Amino acid sequence: MAGHLGADGAAVDWLKVYLGFGGMVLGQFMAILDIQIVASSLSQIQAGIGASADEMSWVQTIYLLTEVVTMPLTAYMTKMWGTRRFYVIATVGFIIASVVTGLSTSIEMMIATRAVQGLFAGAMIPPVMATAMTVFPPEKRMTANVVFAMVLSLAPTLGPTLGGYLTEGLNWRWLFFVNAPVGLLVVFLVGRYAAFDKADPSLGKGVDWWGLGLMTVALLSMQFVFEEGADNEWFADDTILWLTVTAAVAGVAFVWRELTCARPIVSFRPFRDRNFTVGILMSTVAGVSLYGAAFVIPLFLGQVLRYSSVQVGHVMLTSGLTMLLLSPFVGRLAQYLDLRLYILAGFAITAWGVAFGAHISADWGFHEFTVMQVVRTVGVLVAMIGTQQLVVSTLPVELMKDASGLVNLMRNVGGAIGLAMLSTITSRQSAIHYSELTARVNDTTQGAADMLAGLTQLMTERGVSDPAGAARKAISLLIHRDALVLAYADAFWLLALSCGLAGLLVLLAAPARAPAARPAGGH
Repeated sequence: MAGHLGADGAAVDWLKVYLGFGGMVLGQFMAILDIQIVASSLSQIQAGIGASADEMSWVQTIYLLTEVVTMPLTAYMTKMWGTRRFYVIATVGFIIASVVTGLSTSIEMMIATRAVQGLFAGAMIPPVMATAMTVFPPEKRMTANVVFAMVLSLAPTLGPTLGGYLTEGLNWRWLFFVNAPVGLLVVFLVGRYAAFDKADPSLGKGVDWWGLGLMTVALLSMQFVFEEGADNEWFADDTILWLTVTAAVAGVAFVWRELTCARPIVSFRPFRDRNFTVGILMSTVAGVSLYGAAFVIPLFLGQVLRYSSVQVGHVMLTSGLTMLLLSPFVGRLAQYLDLRLYILAGFAITAWGVAFGAHISADWGFHEFTVMQVVRTVGVLVAMIGTQQLVVSTLPVELMKDASGLVNLMRNVGGAIGLAMLSTITSRQSAIHYSELTARVNDTTQGAADMLAGLTQLMTERGVSDPAGAARKAISLLIHRDALVLAYADAFWLLALSCGLAGLLVLLAAPARAPAARPAGGH
């Protein structure tokens, strides 16, 4: 495998490069997977540690809150310590935090350890993109981008599925214990083979502590608002209102500090590049649309169709299988098209697939969801690969690390905005549709009376003590279900529009093409 020449003219052993990079990809997959791995097992965890339903929501929220804090810092830290050392430290911290989380005996302990787990997870995600763009020559970057896009899209999809199987086959504590053997493999591969760059210890002097503090306050406040705003009626809640003000003030102060500081903790220099700026805007909007469906579909399956976690996993698995089968072909296609057309096509296909959900009903089954998932996944894969390539298409190599942290941060911010919007829409629209359906039932008095009479007769035959009351409750539940279905249809329309908006943003980019792969045997 040796004999190829690197940028400095030295021979590169590509087997070692692939092993080291593969270890980092595995670590990134594990970190993203852990966001959703608990989603299908919250009731078991709740029973195991004696927590309330409100407290359990923090098991996921705190992970996301702390994850965004470290993402922008990874560029500075990998420059100061070197990628290999930084990644190994982050992975070891993640392993320890995961094991301690699995040993939790109270909700307070679990929230604290999940916060630490999120901090280290945020450190494990951006370096993968930065490494792909700096270690591999241009003609090899498309393959790395395909792998990167697959991980970003596949891990959140497989999280609930794997979590359901682990909880049923072993117990909920293995949702966290499973990270230990996988993490040790990551430590071995990265520690042995990921000698990709050299450390610059001089960066440890004169750290921009003011910038770090302002960024932490702004990101934590903003993420909390997005995560909890929908459940607290947004600005009607004083905490949400004041945290929004805090996020805005701290955010503006942070940007000013970084633009005027001699050695900023986060560099905004990549924004001077037109395609990077357009690409990061698309990543933010794409965070709303691309991850929103992965959030809405499992909720619909659980709340409306009453699927078990394993059944939900089977439906979502079609997305993962589609990615695995089509990724090599989709990545190769990008080399023959203007990236702007490629990305526009990706978002258009995604919008088309998501728009299927605007016609969703309680009668949908595996077939209907499979068609929607396959079409949506093809679009997501094309859009993600193209966007990742566009972001770095005209960016100097020395800015890749800074760019990676910013891209991953903004994608997460977009995802947080999207989930907040979807939660608000499904909650408010279901209430609106419920009122409309109730009024419609009252308007058709004879039809409602016939339905009530029929259900009352059924309840009487089944020996229900209050057949009339049970019949009215059954009608109310049916109306509530139909209202919820209509609210989810509205959510899918919003996601489709978001995809369309993200696609149109690419028209602002400069022309760019993905570099073609060299012929076999080329040097």
